[in-house]
Amino acid sequence: MVTLSTGSLYTYGLNRVFGMAVEAGFDGIEVLIDNRRDTYDPAYLRRLSAEHGLPIRVLHSPFTIDVPGWPPDQLGRLEHTVALAQELGVPTVVTHLPFRIYGIVAQWHGERPRQLLVPVPWPRKDAYYRSLENGGVEALEAASGVTIGVENMPSRQILGRHFNAYRFNTLEHLSRFQHLTLDTTHLGTWGLHPPAVYERLKEKIVHVHLSNYDGREHRLPMNGHLPLGELLRAMARNGYARTISIEVGPDALASEDEALCLEDLRRAVGFCRENFQA
Repeated sequence: MVTLSTGSLYTYGLNRVFGMAVEAGFDGIEVLIDNRRDTYDPAYLRRLSAEHGLPIRVLHSPFTIDVPGWPPDQLGRLEHTVALAQELGVPTVVTHLPFRIYGIVAQWHGERPRQLLVPVPWPRKDAYYRSLENGGVEALEAASGVTIGVENMPSRQILGRHFNAYRFNTLEHLSRFQHLTLDTTHLGTWGLHPPAVYERLKEKIVHVHLSNYDGREHRLPMNGHLPLGELLRAMARNGYARTISIEVGPDALASEDEALCLEDLRRAVGFCRENFQA
């Protein structure tokens, strides 16, 4: 099932993204929750889904701290996302790994909270860290009936060397979680081969963020050096039956021209279906 992440066109309104997803031939939507009410208002999301005849298959827990009325901490945001998924009947939630750096939240009167990230030389074991480390996420899954896919994260280049900004962000650590979201462009930042990683983690993978990498992250699946066609064919042979989201950057789409943007989306859907069915 091929879905479109609303994060691919976060510069557009949600109604417009749903409409384009229908025209491009997607099977569903992944909603990336951010500080816009449209992304987390259950009544509005339910109405959009019904009006467009397009189911919401996945919710992505917000990675921004300034969602009005939501907790600023990562565990609190995940719990709110799971509750929203329960209310909407969405089966899968995506969550990021915790940073390896402190987050200092500052708020001025009448302003949104702002976060300053400060590197520190020792681990910060906050509630979210402990939840991931001690099976709390799996307990939340069991209690809610919502599948939570922990997403692998990218590396950053500092003086030509990989820097891992996230806790648990190795294949060894990721394999300890019950369920995973495989992000292909993030694998590309590490120089990893997506089909090989899939083969290693396939029993855990419940969702895939599909995008390519050419030195820039989140390119269209057919534009980059990652062998995503090979990955999709391997997934099909293995009987993968969960969701695959096209999650690209707006700059990878012709987002300034809606007709060209729609054609890019159609090509992405066609690439997925051609290779998955093959």
